[in-house]
Amino acid sequence: MVENSNPRLDALFASLSDQTRRAILLMLLESDLTVKDIAAPFDMSLAAVSKHIQILAKAGLLTQHKSGREKWCRLDPNALKPAAFWLESYGQFLDDSFDLLEELIELQGISTGASTGD
Repeated sequence: MVENSNPRLDALFASLSDQTRRAILLMLLESDLTVKDIAAPFDMSLAAVSKHIQILAKAGLLTQHKSGREKWCRLDPNALKPAAFWLESYGQFLDDSFDLLEELIELQGISTGASTGD
């Protein structure tokens, strides 16, 4: 078995495995938000949303700071670079897969909906 231990990458992918956490990251793409603002659209308690935020913070995907009584969250734009780099290394296989799929479609005579000029 190949040993490929990378705790940072593991934490990134684990944090992204939950749809609520992915939704939170999408919200933070627009602007920095308070924890209360983040929690507003979700049908769960503030404590539950705070747990999701803590997981994202622990993975390094967002930072938090206090301003007065409010706790603000900010997306770290560089945090996904290790995951993007890892995924990019598999990009060559995606191109090959699409080429093979196109060949299979042509061999089967399946119409892709593209105009052939006939």
